Amino acid sequence: MRAIGNKQTSGKKSTGKGIAAAIEDSSIDFGDFFRGKLPGKFLLLLGWLALSRVGTYIPLPGVDRAAFSGSMTDNSLFRTLDAFSGGGIGRLGVCSLGIVPFINAQILFQLLGSLFPELERLQKKEGEAGRKKVLQYTRYASVAFAIFQAIGQVLYIRPYADDFSLGWIFTSISLLTIGAVLTSYIGERISDIKLGNGTSLLIFTNIISSLPASVGRTIDQALKDANYAGLGTIGLSFFLLVLGIVYVQESERRIPLNYASRYSGGLQKSAYLPFKINSSGVMPIIFSTSALALTSSVARFSGATGFNNIVATLNPGGSFYLPTNAVLIAFFNYFYTFLQLDPSDVSDQLKRQGASIPSVRPGKATAAFIETVLTRISVLDSTFLVIMAVSPAAVEWLTHLTAFRGFAGTSILILVGCATDTARKVKAELISQKYRVLDFTSDT
Repeated sequence: MRAIGNKQTSGKKSTGKGIAAAIEDSSIDFGDFFRGKLPGKFLLLLGWLALSRVGTYIPLPGVDRAAFSGSMTDNSLFRTLDAFSGGGIGRLGVCSLGIVPFINAQILFQLLGSLFPELERLQKKEGEAGRKKVLQYTRYASVAFAIFQAIGQVLYIRPYADDFSLGWIFTSISLLTIGAVLTSYIGERISDIKLGNGTSLLIFTNIISSLPASVGRTIDQALKDANYAGLGTIGLSFFLLVLGIVYVQESERRIPLNYASRYSGGLQKSAYLPFKINSSGVMPIIFSTSALALTSSVARFSGATGFNNIVATLNPGGSFYLPTNAVLIAFFNYFYTFLQLDPSDVSDQLKRQGASIPSVRPGKATAAFIETVLTRISVLDSTFLVIMAVSPAAVEWLTHLTAFRGFAGTSILILVGCATDTARKVKAELISQKYRVLDFTSDT
């Protein structure tokens, strides 16, 4: 939550106000980037991202990778997950599980937080210490998920193994689990740099690595079929998707606030309480994709033909994929929105700051009003995310270019969302850097 003052008048000027005005009026040029810690942070970020890619090129031993990669052309869900892993699944790399086990563990604890008050208290009321404890639990759970998904993947690639022995099974499961744990560790270190969410940036890097091949396949197919109109339609849809994503990412619902004056001299202050339309970012789509992938892993692990047939309808192109994906996205978006913002907490903070919403009584009435606003925002955001998820199928149907799949609207949303989030954090770092310089200058 943040409140931004639009107008402030006072009979006395302060040094802090002068500094703030100087920051607001000063422009950020390219040279500012090299005057602080940002270059070092970016080098560290690039180093971790490069390390995360190494594991996708170290193959599991004793597997016919060419035959397995060819079989993936008939599995739409695997193609999507392969894009998220940067081709790690197709190459059968030791890090092919990627960040998915850690995401599944996060989903589990977010759901458990709504069921167990003690866990909810750790997540919301214990501050940094509570979040660190929940993170530790999440790490343990991610190892369990990694082992489970590694078993499922080993069973799935059994037909392509040179020697499906007990020793090979143990070695493969161990390597895949270690690769998933290493990827989760890298994601946490990236988050510590504070230039973006580590999970999202890892997926961002993987998608970028598969982008040239995806675009190349689409252009190649269009040229072979002389489908120039379809290629142009894809280019236009890509532009419109990016434009729409940027617009929604930067949109916010502003609730006006009134502050009780605590100062003499007739101080007047008008402000607003902003809520991002897409406050949950790309996480609902990532959670939805991971949940569908987990279902597929359970089906492979069980080996039941009937259950496998049911799960096949949940894969991209299946009869129940779109409605199931839409419901999961809406659920995770609603849940994630209220996990980040508790209306009661926001109401209490406003009350402590002496702020109130016009025509709304402080306390429970304010909490109910904020809950209504967040619910409406969640519905609007869920609609937007569902459109992003289903748009590739509509483009494929319209253009008859199936190569577009694997780099879907969800991928574009992740790319644009991560890019804008990192840009905001870089700008905040540059402004903070200027503030420190101006503050030092004013003190001297």
